[in-house]
Amino acid sequence: MFNVQLLIDNQYRDASDGAVFNRMDPLTKAEATKAAAATVADAHAAASAAAAAFPAWSKTGPGERRKYLLKAADLLEARTPDFIARMAAETGATPGWAGFNAHLAANMLREAASMTTQISGEVIPSDVPGSFAMGIRQPVGVILAIAPWNAPVILGVRSIAMPLACGNTVVLKASELCPATHQLIAEVLKEAGVPSGVVNFITNAPDDAPEIVNALIAHPAVRRVNFTGSTRVGRVIAETAARHLKPALLELGGKAPLLVLDDADIDAAVDAAAFGAFMNQGQICMSTERLIVDEKVADEFVSRLAAKARTLKAGKPTEAGTILGSVVNVEAVRRIAELVEDAKSKGATVAAGGDADETVMQATVIDRVTSAMRVYSEESFGPIVSVIRVSGVEEAIRVANDSEYGLSAAVFSRDISRAMEVAGRIESGICHINGPTVHDEAQMPFGGVKASGYGRFGGKAAIAEFTELRWITIQNGPRHYPF
Repeated sequence: MFNVQLLIDNQYRDASDGAVFNRMDPLTKAEATKAAAATVADAHAAASAAAAAFPAWSKTGPGERRKYLLKAADLLEARTPDFIARMAAETGATPGWAGFNAHLAANMLREAASMTTQISGEVIPSDVPGSFAMGIRQPVGVILAIAPWNAPVILGVRSIAMPLACGNTVVLKASELCPATHQLIAEVLKEAGVPSGVVNFITNAPDDAPEIVNALIAHPAVRRVNFTGSTRVGRVIAETAARHLKPALLELGGKAPLLVLDDADIDAAVDAAAFGAFMNQGQICMSTERLIVDEKVADEFVSRLAAKARTLKAGKPTEAGTILGSVVNVEAVRRIAELVEDAKSKGATVAAGGDADETVMQATVIDRVTSAMRVYSEESFGPIVSVIRVSGVEEAIRVANDSEYGLSAAVFSRDISRAMEVAGRIESGICHINGPTVHDEAQMPFGGVKASGYGRFGGKAAIAEFTELRWITIQNGPRHYPF
């Protein structure tokens, strides 16, 4: 069992009232983690510590910030076995998925380190004689980072790496489903020597989340909020931040379409569809949820995909031969099963899978899905994928855009010019041609449109999110005034 404390001003501490909460292993039902349940006073203390550290940290040179981030990247990578153990116990993740989390998270720290010298401005011509005008970017203050459980190392690190690189201080609020995994991120940064108060870490009991988040957003030192999670909660975060006139960066839910046009390489499309739909049991915001397949190739595509899905054994992450691990909890399996049953009752067929044992659910392919079925529009966030048969490119584009979400998408076609034209008409922040919808790199502008949120993580795009653009002038010589 993992014991998790708060980290405030570089000091580990219990909650101020001594309260704790437990996270259970989704597979064994044993207690995985006992974590401090922060109070509002603890949340205020974390934000105040970050505020006190901001003046000095914001003045550090890019080389110094780079040094800390690069050291943290090496330390994080070295702790990969610890991340694997914690993710398995708290979320039922496979070693492969947890190891990839650590690998990409380390690269995100390295990418953020490289960005410390890219926070640039510009000289802007002025019509005022003798006025030297500049647009410069400066750190904003304290950043509140709220990270989810599904890719906990990647998304936990992503929420704080670029804010730190830009000279901000942070409060990382962990997910209630993986407090020990998120705590290890804060521990790594502390071990890297990041000064006191620059990184603060909070855990809270599930029932206390609204109160803690409201207190942190309302704290006067908090100047930006970034949240990755469900669209339902994202709306609440956005509304709360708006009341306090604080910008928010939101990366929310998805219902990613993968379009298989009539000239697609079927083998390549099947491989991408299986990876995109079933990686991490479909519990990724970019997961392929909708396979929009031209009816000319649909029979062949479904047959090959179903055959591949049957080879993807789901089971305990520690068992040999397991490819898919556990769904996060029994409630999620029940919700997913309801979507499958609803589709079947309305005429869909299950081409593969459909079975579940507690939180272990087999890779499931649902064919002949229509808009009358819940699974057509609702995010499943599980190891199921819908096949929607269409006639021609225009109907494929219409169906792809027939969703409130717009995060990731993919188009498969041997004609790249045709695929580019289709990609340009899909309403999503990300689109891949002849590649899977699940794809992330530290330097890429990552984010969505519509109900998938707004703003961009990653590389130079994130600099705009975590700095303030200021107009500064220097008047050289006399200036004429009208009175």
